[in-house]
Amino acid sequence: MTSSSIDGFVDRLAAVATGPGCNNFFDHTAPGNAQRRRNLAIYLREMQDRDPKVLLVGEAPGYRGMRITGVPFTNRTMFEGPANEFGLFGPGKGYVLPAEAAGIAAEPTATVMWQVLAELEFLPLLWSACPWHTHVPGRPLSNRTPKASEAALGTPFWQALAETFRIDTVVAVGNVAYRSLQRSGMDVPKIRHPAHGGRSGFKRGLQEFLAHSR
Repeated sequence: MTSSSIDGFVDRLAAVATGPGCNNFFDHTAPGNAQRRRNLAIYLREMQDRDPKVLLVGEAPGYRGMRITGVPFTNRTMFEGPANEFGLFGPGKGYVLPAEAAGIAAEPTATVMWQVLAELEFLPLLWSACPWHTHVPGRPLSNRTPKASEAALGTPFWQALAETFRIDTVVAVGNVAYRSLQRSGMDVPKIRHPAHGGRSGFKRGLQEFLAHSR
């Protein structure tokens, strides 16, 4: 994935009309979205240097996570602190928090995700079946399970990432991603989503996947 193809990917993501109850926080209507587009491009470039072979596909961005940062499974505190165990998201990389991040609590699922990845010393590429924020209509600070049609809108984007990063294995994180990937014709392994007390199940599922794939 060249620098221009990363920019093209982000531009295509920003151009999707998502409909009510689904916020495309990359689009060109809000000034803060420009920072999210830049953040995502930086993440993809950082990951390109690390040449991941596994793509973990989650459900959809949460309003306290990727909706704020623009980067899958991240939250405000990750951008404010030092680089993580993999050297990602540290200062001086160009990541910027949009102004509306102030006062938004950090999403716990993102924290759990990176803790477990560090414990297993495993760095996959992260993405979501629906890469836009699905919320209860009229309540932008809520999370809603994406509909099949919303996940279908996102299918070309995880497919593009899998192709351009030369991913060997796509793994569904949770039922929404699993059903979406199945509908696209892929038979993929499924592991527990780390949200809602799923940390131990998520870690166990990843350990079993890694044991079979190494």
